[in-house]
Amino acid sequence: MPDFLKRNHGLDLKTMGLPLVVIYLVADVGSIGGGWISSHLLKRGWTPNAARKTAMLICALAVVPIMFAAKATNLWVAVGLVGLAAAAHQGRSANLFTLTSDMFPKQAVGSVTGIGGMAGSIGGMLIALVVGEILQTTGSYVRIFIIAGSAYLVALLVIHLLVPKLAPAKL
Repeated sequence: MPDFLKRNHGLDLKTMGLPLVVIYLVADVGSIGGGWISSHLLKRGWTPNAARKTAMLICALAVVPIMFAAKATNLWVAVGLVGLAAAAHQGRSANLFTLTSDMFPKQAVGSVTGIGGMAGSIGGMLIALVVGEILQTTGSYVRIFIIAGSAYLVALLVIHLLVPKLAPAKL
């Protein structure tokens, strides 16, 4: 974010504090909100499968507008779009971690979550290389935000294809 705010909006270390604080505070709200959505749906009688995947779909759709952040000329529009995406990411994470406890016995949850965390870290390292290459080649965040805006929908599709119906795993 600091590089994006510097390149696109001319902020330096002295002036980017407030925008970053706003983004992180909005992300905090998303973390709580994502858990609330699925809990609310469960209380209304939805199955865990429908509640979790619907909450993750709402979050994935809320990330899509990030695609426009690179072209936003107003700082606070860009901050709002990035904040919305960060909130949606956090909401999705809250539900993604809960999938593990929905599907695996207590004694396996830590291991499964750890394996998922390791895979996510490897993915994070690889996407950092891709982002660096894109910035070196184009000097623009447009493609990066297009990838970010679509990645959550693709990930939800993969989850649904791998686990069409959430059910306890047979170990």
